[in-house]
Amino acid sequence: MSGQRNKLFVSGIIICLIGAICFSTKAIFVKLAYREAEVTALPLLALRMIFSLPFFVVSAWLASSKTENIRFTPTQWLLVALTGCLGYYVSSLLDFLGLQYVSAGIERLVLFIYPTLVLVLSYVFFGDRVRAIQWLAVVITYFGLALAFFGEVQATQTQQFYFGSALIFGCAITYALYIILSGKLIPSIGAAKFNSYAMSFASVAVLAHYFITEKTSLFYFSSEVYFYAVCMALLSTVIPSFLVTEGIKRIGAGNAAIVGSIGPVSTILQAWLVLDESISVLQIGGTVLVLAGILLIGQKRAGTSD
Repeated sequence: MSGQRNKLFVSGIIICLIGAICFSTKAIFVKLAYREAEVTALPLLALRMIFSLPFFVVSAWLASSKTENIRFTPTQWLLVALTGCLGYYVSSLLDFLGLQYVSAGIERLVLFIYPTLVLVLSYVFFGDRVRAIQWLAVVITYFGLALAFFGEVQATQTQQFYFGSALIFGCAITYALYIILSGKLIPSIGAAKFNSYAMSFASVAVLAHYFITEKTSLFYFSSEVYFYAVCMALLSTVIPSFLVTEGIKRIGAGNAAIVGSIGPVSTILQAWLVLDESISVLQIGGTVLVLAGILLIGQKRAGTSD
């Protein structure tokens, strides 16, 4: 029985890793789209959700049509809607706005303080147990992140940098709340059903925001903008959202957040390959430490029997 739990945990780590890497492509696609001067944060986010919404609506319908489906209570409807909007409306909007002022690498650095926020908020408000190994993994991964981004942070201290970083920090807080709430809701309603409805609510909220506040059409951009929006919808939204929710189901919100720290490393490599951003020895060293932290929690948990 213990071996089965260990296999489930290891598979959860792999699923979360793949999901985090897919999510990390979002910043790259956003920066590429911003090179098309005609597009700004809200229209780009609205396009992302337009192309994502059909997948989540179909998935929600399939999940609700199953014979073993359990109907939501009014409280669950409210919590699913609130959680989805926190994670993929408010958080995503702050992220897209922040990316107008900071590089893809800085965005990942600031955003990925959320594992610490998840652990602390879960402990403070829900009394969740935080293992010493989790804190150690956080220290190792964040030391690696600090090492990787030290040079860029020192070279990018402007007013716009701080404003953009503040927006991304708000994104980190709301995303941490999303991880915590989803960790509480998924065991009772199922990962696929939760994700489908949460993302559908978020998509509707984004589109409502756009059509209420913007007077321009979403269908006058260049073909490149639509290409990047489709890529964000499929590779950076639909696929990883299902992977991460399944990963949370298997290994818990706290561990999923720590494993997700691979995201900044992935972004550094992609930014180097695609955006021609520089990569240094410090970034390589930070990458090694982040991977070490992720491997540490996986090996330590696999050797426990609780």
